[in-house]
Amino acid sequence: MKPQGKVMLVGAGPGDPDLLTLKAVKAIAQADVLLVDDLVNPEVLMHAPGRARVIHVGKRGGCQSASQEFIERLMVLEAQAGHCVVRLKGGDPYLFGRGGEERAHLRRQGVAVEVVPGITSGMAAAASIGISATHRDHSQGVIFVTGHGKSESAQPNWKALVAAGMTLVVYMGVARCAQLQRSLLAAGMAAAMPAAVIQSATLATQAQLLTSLGQLPQALQDSGLGSPSIIVIGEVVRCADTFAEVCADLGQQNLQRAVG
Repeated sequence: MKPQGKVMLVGAGPGDPDLLTLKAVKAIAQADVLLVDDLVNPEVLMHAPGRARVIHVGKRGGCQSASQEFIERLMVLEAQAGHCVVRLKGGDPYLFGRGGEERAHLRRQGVAVEVVPGITSGMAAAASIGISATHRDHSQGVIFVTGHGKSESAQPNWKALVAAGMTLVVYMGVARCAQLQRSLLAAGMAAAMPAAVIQSATLATQAQLLTSLGQLPQALQDSGLGSPSIIVIGEVVRCADTFAEVCADLGQQNLQRAVG
């Protein structure tokens, strides 16, 4: 009888390989085939068995990459061949990782699928510079939002998000930073609202910027930071380790930067 394969959608965390969960390590160790996203730290592959095939299927905005349809077909074919397939994703597979789409497709094809959550990059990036996204003095909640929707028409209700008064953690927002700023200002957010950009969070190459919403696009351009980055917008940014020293005049929109 043909062995029954399965797919495991595994979160590889924000970048630092030490932030892998124990369950993720165990899943990787079972793999016959690993389909690896671009933002996964190669060091996590040390947990894979020597027999495992590693297939890089990176997906980065503006870059050539494997199509979602190809990845889904490959997962099904490998599982139907009796293999344990680990789909390794940066951060958490269910937070802007298309894990929900992939799980639904696999289930429709009769493939057994398991989800292994990971530490999401948004929370790790904020924490890495001392920001508590739900600090009780500043915010009663946090909203995760993408700056890169499925289509141009798929835009958040910015007015509702601003009215909620919660911390905004923006994924994939660097390329559309100016549009993000315009949308938030038009929705009523103050130009003096503190903002942070954290690039390559939790890695040795991490760099960050502290600024205000009003200065964000220009400050980001001047800083030289790029993708992959997380943008955090809200009063909680005042908790950042160097905020008091670096952005003392942020309320007056005096541009200050902290990179590195």
